[in-house]
Formats: sequence, C-alpha cells, structure tokens
Amino acid sequence: MTITGFPTSSDIYLEVNGTKVAVVQSYTAKATKTSTQVEAFGEKEPVATVAGPVKHVLELSRLYATDNAIRDGIDFYSLEGFSLVICKPDRRIIYSDCQWSAINEEAGLGNMVMEKVTVVASKRIETEV
Repeated sequence: MTITGFPTSSDIYLEVNGTKVAVVQSYTAKATKTSTQVEAFGEKEPVATVAGPVKHVLELSRLYATDNAIRDGIDFYSLEGFSLVICKPDRRIIYSDCQWSAINEEAGLGNMVMEKVTVVASKRIETEV
C-alpha cells in the first residue's frame, strides 16, 4: 500500500477480523502513563521512578459505516475487540483490542453516522509501509 500526501478519511478506519467496517473523518489520540516514585529511607528526593501501564484513549469523529457493514447489519454498540487503523505516508498505526467507552450519535435519514466515539485501546503498534 502506497499513500502519497496527507491521510484522508479513507485512510483512517475501524477494522473487525481484518474487514473494514467504518471510515473515520478525524481522530484525537491521547496516551497516558502512571509512574511511581521510589523513595529510600533518609533521602530527601526519590531515588528512581518506575513506569506504569500506558493507557490509549482515542476520540473518533464522524464515523461512516461501509456499505458491506451496513448490509451485514453492523451495530456499533455491540462492537468489541476491534482495531483502529491509521495509514500515514510512511507507516501504519494500529490501535488493537479496542473497546468503546462513549458514543454520541447524530444521523440524518438514511445515514449511518456516529458523530463522536471514544475508544480505549490495549495496544498501539507502528509498522513501516
């Protein structure tokens, strides 16, 4: 896959079992990590820090279900363990084992559009194209 230029909404999508089920117009990704300071008796300052687990939270805007997903009767509310794939010119970023934590739905007649979906991912992987 060769992508030239900036990623478009067709380059950002949800995938279930290797099948694209929705395209995403835009996203915001936030990674947080809780770290703990190690203190030693008699020391005024911590002697080290220990890294904690990383939490990936993504906010997706304007999700459009693919035609195949609509025909298959996709239900965003029952999606579990899906992936978010972001294709950039030089690499792919994959957030895997995703679960949604919030859905804000707004759609016109005949459209399967989700306005905002907040997703929590267990893993982030980068691969070269």
